[in-house]
Amino acid sequence: MRRVRSAAPESPAPSGEEAGDPRPRAYGAGRALVAVYGILALAATARSLYQLTTKASEAPLAFALSAVAALIYVVATVALAHNGTRMRRVAWAAVIIELVGVVAVGIWSFASPESFPEATVWSHLGQGYGYVPAVLPVLGLWWLWRSDPARLVRAEGLPRG
Repeated sequence: MRRVRSAAPESPAPSGEEAGDPRPRAYGAGRALVAVYGILALAATARSLYQLTTKASEAPLAFALSAVAALIYVVATVALAHNGTRMRRVAWAAVIIELVGVVAVGIWSFASPESFPEATVWSHLGQGYGYVPAVLPVLGLWWLWRSDPARLVRAEGLPRG
């Protein structure tokens, strides 16, 4: 049975929203996914800042790509944590960009290892992070599809409204 979020009777619903929000909150896998994204966002941000401030001249392109990856993880974390229509669109975009980025940079790092003299978040498909960067966007896309409110309404045969 799904839990349904509803506004407390003493607190008025924010403008534009109904008193009872039928969308389920993120429980279980959704919360775990957001937590993993958050941890990776922090790790990638810290690593890219360290690399860019201490050894940017050694591999400026690789470290800049690492900073871009960190930014994408931050955006994906925030967007996945929210359940609104716009934030879901942002999450879809961020996770798709993440998947394309990790595959492209991963392949590039295998084909041209001299471009990546130091490991970055996406180099070698995230090998330095236990391949989590390669698996996470696939899980993110699956969760976005699985938790899509429109799909859930169709699956349950409820009228849209």
